Amino acid sequence: MYVSAFTKTQELFIWAIPVLFAITVHEVAHGWVAKQCGDKTAYILGRLTLNPFKHIDPVGTVLVPLLLFFSTGFVFGWAKPVPVSERNFKNPKRDMILVALAGPGVNILMALIWAVILQLASSLLYNTGTLALVLHNMAIAGIIVNVLLACFNILPIPPLDGSRVLGVFLKGRLALWYYNIEKYGLFIIAFLLFTGVLSSVLHPLMQAVFSMIGAMVSLF
Repeated sequence: MYVSAFTKTQELFIWAIPVLFAITVHEVAHGWVAKQCGDKTAYILGRLTLNPFKHIDPVGTVLVPLLLFFSTGFVFGWAKPVPVSERNFKNPKRDMILVALAGPGVNILMALIWAVILQLASSLLYNTGTLALVLHNMAIAGIIVNVLLACFNILPIPPLDGSRVLGVFLKGRLALWYYNIEKYGLFIIAFLLFTGVLSSVLHPLMQAVFSMIGAMVSLF
């Protein structure tokens, strides 16, 4: 259970660290796997770094998270997409799937790590005071943000990662039409958000992932 015992500024700090890690490592994972598959574009441009300043998007990494936090108390965002050139891939179809799934995959891994940290912090919560409470709340934020980022990105809406996977299996005019709607992707997502469709899809998906992570952590 998330414990609210801090000021608004302190809460922002608690959420900011997991969010920055989640979106930064997500993008680095895309670039790292692309490099293994033969595309060094992200590496050449200096994007294979955990320095968050290399990945900051003024809107997705700064403006949206701040607006969300001060209006809802929740933080979510995104970073600048890592550039990928599939013509450099050794096996374009297979490698595109691997690169696309790398981001959501590493978010699930980070959620699992945060879940282990939460388990440790919870056992210390009533013995070591403020530090354990900060770690406890930060771990909960880390789990929520990473699971949300993974589930959101796996949706097959261009330009989300899921669309890169689905696009591999489309051909001809259907593939062309599918990729052409990418310029409307933000509007489509906003429409699904405001109509409640997005939450109705994400909620059961996230619950399934939370259950999986809980089952895995119980093995430790």
